[in-house]
Amino acid sequence: MPSYRRARVLAAALLGALLAVSLPVSSAHAADRTVAGGRLDWGIKSSFQSYVTGPVAHGSWSLIGGAATVGGSQFRFHSARGSYDAETGAFSAAFSGGVRFVGHRQADGTNQLDLTISRPTIRISGGRGTLYADMASKSKATGRMSSASQVPMASLSLGGVDMRGGGTVVALRGVPVTLTSQGATAFAGYYTAGTPLDALSLSVDVAAPAAQGGAASPSASASASAKAKAKPTASASASAKTAGAVTTAAVDWGVRRTFREYVTGDIAKGRWELADGAQDGGALFRFGAGKGSYDRQKGTLDVAFSGSARFLGMEQDGRYGLDLTLGRIRVAVAGGKGTLYSGHTPLVTFDAPVAALKPKGGLIALTEVETTLTAEGAKTFNGLYTAGTAMDPLTLSVALDASAALPALPDLGSGAELTPSAEPSATASAEPTASPAPQQAAATGSSSGFPVLPVSIGAAVLAAAAAAGAVVLRNRRRSSADSASDAGPQHTP
Repeated sequence: MPSYRRARVLAAALLGALLAVSLPVSSAHAADRTVAGGRLDWGIKSSFQSYVTGPVAHGSWSLIGGAATVGGSQFRFHSARGSYDAETGAFSAAFSGGVRFVGHRQADGTNQLDLTISRPTIRISGGRGTLYADMASKSKATGRMSSASQVPMASLSLGGVDMRGGGTVVALRGVPVTLTSQGATAFAGYYTAGTPLDALSLSVDVAAPAAQGGAASPSASASASAKAKAKPTASASASAKTAGAVTTAAVDWGVRRTFREYVTGDIAKGRWELADGAQDGGALFRFGAGKGSYDRQKGTLDVAFSGSARFLGMEQDGRYGLDLTLGRIRVAVAGGKGTLYSGHTPLVTFDAPVAALKPKGGLIALTEVETTLTAEGAKTFNGLYTAGTAMDPLTLSVALDASAALPALPDLGSGAELTPSAEPSATASAEPTASPAPQQAAATGSSSGFPVLPVSIGAAVLAAAAAAGAVVLRNRRRSSADSASDAGPQHTP
């Protein structure tokens, strides 16, 4: 076989292994179509995560603005808003949520390392793509904090991909990302321009051309109808004639972040399945359609919710070593204490002072209250956690009349579940300095006190694939989500 044909075959095989490509069935007419809902999965740089939380920086990272995690080392940003021109391929999507990294705690209680990346925005035009983000960082040279809005942080390697003519969902998978000079500055100088960052994936809903100025697109209407279920209706309010009766309610709870990471990570290699109206908000699950009773004088509340979440993992020969279903969710509050039940099992407890149950505008709201695992809950998790373990915060919203709207969930869109890219994890056994050497494969010491982070071979492999294409334009929604997996550093549950 001639060498040029072998090269073409190799490129096609590499593309097929790394990118799930589905071409659009037909082109849409020229029109800017609204991006309304969707998610972006990006680890920023997994080796930086490892360094921050490792034995040198002794730091941590925290999520803000409703961001979540997926797999072992990726962050999920949500609620995409923007536009898409199917004729030119121009695309813009801004996402909500952010991540803050801190480390190298000093004697005065401040952190030498302090970096926040939030509101990432993807813009693609003329075959070129850029990732923008709000960035706040402390300079390692001066120790001064600085911030900037929508910094052109990184460039996307899209190759010769044609973005034109998509359907109701636009998705990109495993797109290589490279730090820009502006991004390097905003990154407080930890890396130089040209440093490969983690590959990213995104999936967003776009309104069909005929829907502009009229009816919502199929994906948008599906999202709207899902949220409508959580809002009180006039008919429901009419049936609640007694003051203090519950019109509708929702409880938002993520179970435990590291448990979700464990389920979808390298060990369990699993997923979760939602049923009976439960909704996925990225960092939490919503159990809605709550019905029950509320006594203003006694300060008691008892509400049952619909929906269930089933966690599956460790599959072997069609059987799961991990199979846990949380359903028939109920919240009871009395004497200033609240309990969340799954069936008859009290899973977690939380503080619920009588004063906090006082309705405002017809709505009772307990926002992100801390929860603690019970002894019975520890048995439900098969001893994975002990009684007293801190679980995810809980938000309880109870509407007492039709004018009280429940808070909206983060919008993850209706597209196919994204599979995290398989970039190998990097060690963080030494401190990083900014080094432009692309062949650097292991961390080396530095007198500056900051890390030289290794360049992963996965980025090079993905970059090769990007020459053939990295965009998926889908015409139809998929009802079943792919199992999430990740080759990054594994968190313990």
